[in-house]
Amino acid sequence: MSAKVRLYVDQPLGAGQSVPLSRDQAHYLFGVMRLTVGASVSVFNGKDGEWLTEVAEAGKRAGLLTCQTQTKPLQLPPDLWFLFAPIKKARTDFIVEKAAEMGAARILPVQTEFTNSERIRQDRLQAHAVEAAEQCGGTYVPEVAALERLDRLLDTWPAGRQLMFCDEAEVGSALSLAAREKGQPWAILIGPEGGFSDRERSRLTGLPFAHVVSLGPRILRADTAAVAAMTLWQQALGDWA
Repeated sequence: MSAKVRLYVDQPLGAGQSVPLSRDQAHYLFGVMRLTVGASVSVFNGKDGEWLTEVAEAGKRAGLLTCQTQTKPLQLPPDLWFLFAPIKKARTDFIVEKAAEMGAARILPVQTEFTNSERIRQDRLQAHAVEAAEQCGGTYVPEVAALERLDRLLDTWPAGRQLMFCDEAEVGSALSLAAREKGQPWAILIGPEGGFSDRERSRLTGLPFAHVVSLGPRILRADTAAVAAMTLWQQALGDWA
């Protein structure tokens, strides 16, 4: 038996486990998707894999699912952080969605000297990460962190984590990732629409854990650069191979 609807839930999952639904989830399943008692729903919580459930109770404001069988084990992404400077609302949403779909373990919005947006809605971006995981078949949802200044984040950078720094000033100067060891903690940094400042670029290039990389012969928009950088890293060091 297969399910047409896939849902993220914040509840423990296991054989015979009951899963209560929130008002919004009940509205979506029973008001929008028109499911009824006995229908199948695939659920995951980012911890216990994916489970096939059956609708046990269906109401306008609440509902109950019952876990039947596990259909996927938990599939963790590589230990990859994705750092980006927020841009216009819809394009920031796109970056978060694609980072979640393409295997980022943690998503960190950063404030750079040329960042256009000085605030984000962390809860809204987290919801986009959840939706991306629901749609792409993932069993893990990356955390979207609060907005933090890039210089402060670099001040407390964890030992052992490498940083792939995507710099539009290095067009045509590619870094080979193929020779680097897989399975290590990494991060990717995408700059704002206005690029990095000279001070930021100087600091980043001087850090022993930072590795500058070009994303080709053309300057990319920030949202395009996000997809290109994730693709480059995943093919060389991630779980695509």
